[in-house]
Order: sequence, then structure tokens, then C-alpha cells
Amino acid sequence: MLEVIKTYPLATVISIKDNQPFITHLPLIYQEGKLIGHLDKNNPQAQLLKNGNLVTLIFSGPQCYISPSIYTTPQLPTWNYIKVHLTGIATEITNPETVKQSMVSMTEILEAPEHNYVLDKQDKKMEQFINYVVGFEIEIQSWEGKFKLSQDKKTEDFDNAHLELITQNKKSIEPFLNRLL
Repeated sequence: MLEVIKTYPLATVISIKDNQPFITHLPLIYQEGKLIGHLDKNNPQAQLLKNGNLVTLIFSGPQCYISPSIYTTPQLPTWNYIKVHLTGIATEITNPETVKQSMVSMTEILEAPEHNYVLDKQDKKMEQFINYVVGFEIEIQSWEGKFKLSQDKKTEDFDNAHLELITQNKKSIEPFLNRLL
């Protein structure tokens, strides 16, 4: 589950206020039992990521439809996916230098292994930007892995489903990006 979080750090962050769900998608970085992040202070969820509020997080790995045509034995269609669900307690990071350092650390992690870009904590843009964000950390309370990967199939069918998951995730992004551009 930790590898899913590190490989796919964009989390769906869910908070509740007055029976109203607030959902935001944010990259979060794992550090010693906690997740660290930041968001625009004008985001309504910013106020819910303070003061020990409970949040639910979903990290999504690869996913795709699995056609029975890839199996060597008769099967029904299915969907394979990798998800990690977490709950945690959110608290605000109030020290601006700590928030800036968390942004530098996040950039270092996300730029790995090439590190083509290095965020300088002393960058003048950081001084302006820091006034518009709320930094927070989430202490993880519970973990739940949701790995539906055709585990119940014989070895050859499992391997075919694994290859299909990889192939479909590579193929699915190109047409999507081409439509956007």
C-alpha cells in the first residue's frame, strides 16, 4: 500500500462538514506515518484540514476493464484496479518555513530520479505564494488496500490480466491527452 501512495501520490481527499462532503484532489507525500500537503487557502476544504478533523483519502493506482477474451479459460468480464483507502487526522502546519520546506521536499520527491527542476526555498515566488496556501499534515489512523487483480485466476490467466492492466493504462492516456491538446 505504501508503494501505491509513493507511486501515485495524487489523493482524493474527502472531508465532511454539516453532512456536506468536500472533495479535493491533491498530491500528498508520505513521511513517517503522516501525509504532508498544501492547498489554496480559498479552497473550502482548507478549513477542514485544520484542528484535528478526520479525513478520508483515496489513492488510485492503475485500473482497467478486463475482457474475457484475454483468458485461456471461460470467464466473465471484470474490472481490475488498485486503490488504497486511508483515514487520518488533519492538522494545519502554521510555520511558513515548514510549509515552504514541505513544498521543496514534495518537489524533490516528485522530480526523482532525474531532478530536472529544483525548487529553491528562498525563491521570491515562494515568498509570494506562501501567503495563498495552507499547509497541513495528516496522521494516518487506518489503512485499507483494495487490490482487485484477478488473483483468483490460474497463473496464465492472472499473468494475462496483469499484462492487460499494464497495456491498457499505457494506451488509455495517449488518446485522452491528444483530445485535450
